[in-house]
Amino acid sequence: MKARLPQGYGGGGAANLQQLARQAQKMQADMESASAELEVKEYEAQSGGGAVKVTVTGKMEVKSIDISQDVVDPEDVEMLSDLVMAAVNEALRAAASDKEKTMESLSGGFGGMNIPGLF
Repeated sequence: MKARLPQGYGGGGAANLQQLARQAQKMQADMESASAELEVKEYEAQSGGGAVKVTVTGKMEVKSIDISQDVVDPEDVEMLSDLVMAAVNEALRAAASDKEKTMESLSGGFGGMNIPGLF
């Protein structure tokens, strides 16, 4: 008994493998380029109605923290800490979300394959 491959499989073996390798190389180059672009992007978030503004880079590094004098109260340092933490976390979430969306759009060009551990 002979095994039969579904239609569209086989008949091109090495050529199909080479095409797949070229697609993988292009996707890798596109991802590296996108990753480099994302690293220099900046993301800003605010908390306390704009009292605390934080800017982070795509490298997930805090670039700046601006604090309004109105929220600097020596009697309530905990509130200021909470505002800073909230703004930093929101800016980092924005950077991570942008990276995830960008990488998903690039991997979708690879036949819609979801390759575990690729990112």
